[in-house]
Amino acid sequence: MGPMQDPVRPADDEARQIAQAVLAEASHAALAVLDPGTGAPSVSRIALHVVAGQLVSLVSDLSTHTTALRADPRVALLVGEPGPKGDPLTHPRMTIDATVRFADRAEAGFADLREGYLACQPKAKLYVDFGDFHFLRFQPTAVALNGGFGKANSLKHADLEITTTSSPGQQSIKS
Repeated sequence: MGPMQDPVRPADDEARQIAQAVLAEASHAALAVLDPGTGAPSVSRIALHVVAGQLVSLVSDLSTHTTALRADPRVALLVGEPGPKGDPLTHPRMTIDATVRFADRAEAGFADLREGYLACQPKAKLYVDFGDFHFLRFQPTAVALNGGFGKANSLKHADLEITTTSSPGQQSIKS
């Protein structure tokens, strides 16, 4: 018997379309960080949206993941939910390795970032301006797509083709 073939394939048009659909439907993700005190992995659920062509979330200083992100900006995001029927492991999902950057309230474009995020997550208006809340921008470094049974692909950030329409907060994923 010959050497085993790698089951993870490079990106193709089908994989790009699946990944873009998963991201377009996302309103949250599982965020994996490394706890700075123990070095152990830690996972929490966060809101995740495409705003102004970027993957964005809003976090509080009260969250342990915020402390971890300040110590080490490397993260992994698990995006995609099981469908209403069938085996959850047959539904598309992807892991996005990324680095985060905290947005500065004084930076150019912050008002548009805030407005776009609130268009996606209107209930955040209750706390978005509290001093302990901060926007995160995720810069993907690698994307592992599990498009369903037997569909594993390795993608790049460009394969996601995150774009926005003319009004902030209106997201679209090019297909």
